[in-house]
Amino acid sequence: MAIELPRFNTRDIVGVIGAGTMGMGIAEVAAGAGHHVRVFDVAEGAALHALDEMAERLDSRVKRGRITSERRDEILGRIQVVHRLVGLAKCRLVLEAVIEDLEIKQNLFKSLEQICSQSTIIGTNTSSLSITEIGAELKYPERFLGVHFFNPASVMPLVEVITGMNTAPAVAAAVHGLMSTWGKSPVFAKSLPGFIVNRVARPYYAEALTLLQEGAASVSTMDAIFRDCGGFRMGPFELMDLIGMDVNFSVTQSVFESYYGDPRYRPSVLQEEMVRGGRLGRKSGEGFYRYTPEPEVAKLPDMRPCKAPSSVRVFGDLGPAAALVELVVEAGLDVSHSEGDGYLLVDGVYLALSDGRSAVTRAVDEGRSPMVLFDLALDYRKTPRIALAATNGDKHSLNVAAGFFQSLGKAVNVVLDVPGMLVMRSVCLLVNEAASAIAHQVCSAGDLDIAMKQGVNYPLGPVEWGESLDLHRVVTAVTNMHEAYGDDRYRVTPLLARRALAHRKLSD
Repeated sequence: MAIELPRFNTRDIVGVIGAGTMGMGIAEVAAGAGHHVRVFDVAEGAALHALDEMAERLDSRVKRGRITSERRDEILGRIQVVHRLVGLAKCRLVLEAVIEDLEIKQNLFKSLEQICSQSTIIGTNTSSLSITEIGAELKYPERFLGVHFFNPASVMPLVEVITGMNTAPAVAAAVHGLMSTWGKSPVFAKSLPGFIVNRVARPYYAEALTLLQEGAASVSTMDAIFRDCGGFRMGPFELMDLIGMDVNFSVTQSVFESYYGDPRYRPSVLQEEMVRGGRLGRKSGEGFYRYTPEPEVAKLPDMRPCKAPSSVRVFGDLGPAAALVELVVEAGLDVSHSEGDGYLLVDGVYLALSDGRSAVTRAVDEGRSPMVLFDLALDYRKTPRIALAATNGDKHSLNVAAGFFQSLGKAVNVVLDVPGMLVMRSVCLLVNEAASAIAHQVCSAGDLDIAMKQGVNYPLGPVEWGESLDLHRVVTAVTNMHEAYGDDRYRVTPLLARRALAHRKLSD
């Protein structure tokens, strides 16, 4: 049954269930937006202790000049701990952040419905459970939805507003609007496994783990390539260490099982082994890196200085790497131009942007040898680093290619000749997964890009990145990887293929 659009204002009391890091972060955000907040935790004394810790954090911000003492007092003055669930009876909105257990959440919400008004909206911060399933046991499922904050809630701008099958659209719209007034960047999502971020981000971790198993490069080298070439704030291994290996693996397992074993979400046996060995990342002191009082500083195996090229010939349009031609001219190299399908000939060595094939496969397919491939970069003018792969690791060809890129001011790293290299491989699979989420109507293309930029700090949203690369290039790369591996993990999403053939955008 349809309900009218609820109207929120700062006179409305907000309830928070769960006084952990996430719950108290939500409480701080709501109080900071002007609401009186009631916090309840089933563990005796937990909420009071958490409020004391919040006061200490706010005091620290005052000392560092981040907030005023008046602002600190306003936030703390609006938060009240209640010792029984009935203390939330007058709340207009209740947000839950407790353990990820379906039965516990359902029982909690059924109790809450008996206490609160029929107009009270109930939201869950679950990151993995079905909103539809949780709400199925409720008397008023139309007033129940997912409100998924990202940790730390007081800092991270993204909030996924998730609708179950029974959630009233007016309720979702009202909460979306409320999150905007709280200074957040809300996006709409449907209750499908992983929602937006935890689904679309899977290739970033999965491909890095696959590449590590294949021996493509060292952990520190790959992280540097993703940061410097891809523009990602953190490399995949750094990020998994920060998130926690157990948490990251658990989310991957959940999404994989929820999609009935779709190979696109298959967990990594390497990551599972790390979890079993207690190497969980920063919180355990060791993951892909060691975290000691003096953290290890990785030394990257950059190629030694090589001879600058004597001649450079550009064949056709280099597409995303077109800025390299400008850099060649600015470096004063002898350059000429010819018709072709987008590659370079440098002192007899062919250089080309990865297209999803290995260098050896491409050299045979195109009859161009020796062949060196270079990886995708977000901005070839600004990137300080370039990754190269050569047929059978041919040292002479690599030295020629390294000399070329070094003459343009780039550090050079060599990686194993794997299909798609590193950044090209991961970005194209992120675009492919984004297309799948859009096809399944999880969210709009615009909201997907907002979610990935605001939730996991991607330099571009996958939709935006795919369109800047050209969808034909993305389809070609994914198709080539599928052919190389023979694994449905690399199948092209039909929507992506259709849009590429029709010369349409994913954002249309």
